[in-house]
Amino acid sequence: MSTIRKQAITSGILLYAGFAIGALNIYLYTKNGGFGEGEFGLTRVFFDFGQNIFSFASLGTIAVLYKFYPYYKDNLPKKENDLLTWVFCASAIGFVLVLITGLIFQPFMIDYFGKSQGRQLLAEYYLWVFPFGLGMLLFAILEGFSWVLQKTVMPNFLKETGLRLFTTLLIALYYFKVIDFTIFIYLFSFLFFAIAAILLVYLIRLGAFNITFKISRVTKKFWKKMVWMQLLMFSGTIIGAVGQTIDGILIAGIKGLVAVEIFTLAQYLANLVQVPQRSLQSISVGVLVQAWKDKDEKEVFRVYKRSCINMLIMSLFIYGNVVLNAADAIVVFGLKQNLLLGIDAMIILGLVRIIDAGTGVNGMVILTSKYWRFDFYSNIVMIVLIIPCNYFLIKQVGIIGSAYAQLISFLVFNYIRFEFIRRKFNMQPFDSKTVLALFLTIVSFAIAYFTGKLLDGWLAIFVKAIIFSLVMIIGVFALKLTPDAWQLWEKWSAKWFKKVK
Repeated sequence: MSTIRKQAITSGILLYAGFAIGALNIYLYTKNGGFGEGEFGLTRVFFDFGQNIFSFASLGTIAVLYKFYPYYKDNLPKKENDLLTWVFCASAIGFVLVLITGLIFQPFMIDYFGKSQGRQLLAEYYLWVFPFGLGMLLFAILEGFSWVLQKTVMPNFLKETGLRLFTTLLIALYYFKVIDFTIFIYLFSFLFFAIAAILLVYLIRLGAFNITFKISRVTKKFWKKMVWMQLLMFSGTIIGAVGQTIDGILIAGIKGLVAVEIFTLAQYLANLVQVPQRSLQSISVGVLVQAWKDKDEKEVFRVYKRSCINMLIMSLFIYGNVVLNAADAIVVFGLKQNLLLGIDAMIILGLVRIIDAGTGVNGMVILTSKYWRFDFYSNIVMIVLIIPCNYFLIKQVGIIGSAYAQLISFLVFNYIRFEFIRRKFNMQPFDSKTVLALFLTIVSFAIAYFTGKLLDGWLAIFVKAIIFSLVMIIGVFALKLTPDAWQLWEKWSAKWFKKVK
């Protein structure tokens, strides 16, 4: 677990650095006198469309990469490993098909969004979502390859920090009138190409990147299983992508790009809660794949159980700080006042992220096991719930309806996965520590909230954040909620005292 913990800490630091830069970008996007109405919302729509382009074009190959890489690694020299070659070839075919489909349906897409605010922006820049999606696809393949190599720090840095740094550069060029909005979008479309190129150079320098068109004996042996898994996971990937992006697309179509901006800030604040989960998930892939291959269920359960309590504590810690200070921060930083309309949605979306984080790496446990098909079935359940719930609730109550739709869908989705793992593998990761973590958060939140209730501005933010954080940290150690906390403390304190001596 120490390897996972070490990489998780490093990745977590890089992820939060990325979110700090992202916060700066959000500030510049939403500050009064900055970008025009709907322009920030358009960048969110690019991400939603790009995610779907990537999911369709990948044809389910990245899941195949996760599952079968250990067999290639253990049975072939590096120069004969052709798995990455076939992943790239299949994805290239997939992207061409997606591009053709996108061009055919262009009039329909413009007509759909034409019913909302922002028709001109979407019509003008519609074609530029395709290079954006292609860059996302290339990076995702290289990222997945890095994960199975257990080289997670660089891709996490590029995706969470590097991407945002490049975005900051583009925003600065726009702010200082070096470029206009049209050039901004053109350059924005190639952001993922930039980080994909850097990751490619990194892998080449490691000597890990290899392309060969000679069909290996492993491919000849497993190709039927790989194609079958690819077909099934392709459907699951699409379903997952639609589930993650349907909110922004529906809000854009029903309420307009300005509503997307409000929802995007709410989602960004809620996504802060998810950072520990994202870093730990990427790191756990290689460990779980190897553990399942070695039939080491004890190691699988250890990773699963630790991930649940660790991610729950960290997500609760972040959620409490965000909820306590989000409204004050919007006022203090002089952001557009209509963004306050997204606070309620942010609170609910944060709960969704806690549920998802608190159930640990359940998805990776299933996906890397012999029951990987269940990942597809559980995703079907989610999509069946999330699309109609989003559509009807957004129409009825606005953007908060999307937050409620996610809460309902993810509750059911994660419960199904939890029950499947419990029944199939007899793995139940929750205990009294889980309840204590929830109780500690409620107590910490109440103390901080009522202490800072009469304050405002920066003073309120600092007081509430300090009190909540201190009570939470002291409580985690006093209640011994996770062994990783004490192990980290002993390791760091030993190094510190050694330096002092």
